[in-house]
Amino acid sequence: MKLERLTNNKIKIFLTLDDLIDRGITKEDILGNSLKVHKLFQDMVEEACEELSFKMSGSIAIEIFSLPAQGLIIIVTKDEEELLTDEEEFLDLQVKIDDFPHILYVFNDFEDIVQLCRRLSFQGLLNSTLYHFEGRYYLLIENVKDTTYDTVISLAAEYGHASTLTLSRINEYGTCIIESEAIHVLLTHFS
Repeated sequence: MKLERLTNNKIKIFLTLDDLIDRGITKEDILGNSLKVHKLFQDMVEEACEELSFKMSGSIAIEIFSLPAQGLIIIVTKDEEELLTDEEEFLDLQVKIDDFPHILYVFNDFEDIVQLCRRLSFQGLLNSTLYHFEGRYYLLIENVKDTTYDTVISLAAEYGHASTLTLSRINEYGTCIIESEAIHVLLTHFS
C-alpha cells in the first residue's frame, strides 16, 4: 500500500493486486460492494489517515478507481465545510467505483520503451502518448481492444512497471514528449 497526501483534505491510497490478495479481497468483492469490503476500506482509510496525520471526521467521500492488471487507487476526501455538533464525531462514508480506461506504465530507460514499441507493433497501432516526469518516461496507452488487452499489459510489464501516479499529475507537472500515436512515432524514428 502506497500513500500520498494530495491536499489538506484529500489523500491517495494505491493498492496493488498483491495487496488486495494479501487482504483476501478480489475485484468481484469490491464491485459487489459487500460488508467485507466496507470493513476493509474503513480499516485501510483509518490506517492511512493515522500514518498521514489526516483526521477522519464528518463526511468522507471515497472514490475507488480500478487500474486493470495494476490495482486500485483510492481517493479519500474530507468535507471541510462540515461542522460537528455536540462535540460528537461521526463518519459518513460515500463510496464510488470507476474504471480507468487506459494503461499507464513507467520506464527508467528510454531504450525499454523503444523495445516495447517494437513488440507492440504486432498488436496493431495503439493510441498512445509519451511523457517525461522526474527523470522517468511514462507511456499512456488508450482504447486497447479487449482481445489484446492482456497481451499489451503483459508486454508492458516486461519492460516497465505500472505507474502509481495519476494521469492528472503527469499531465500537470510532466512534459508531453509525443502527444499522439507515440508508439508509431517511436517505431518510425527508432526502428
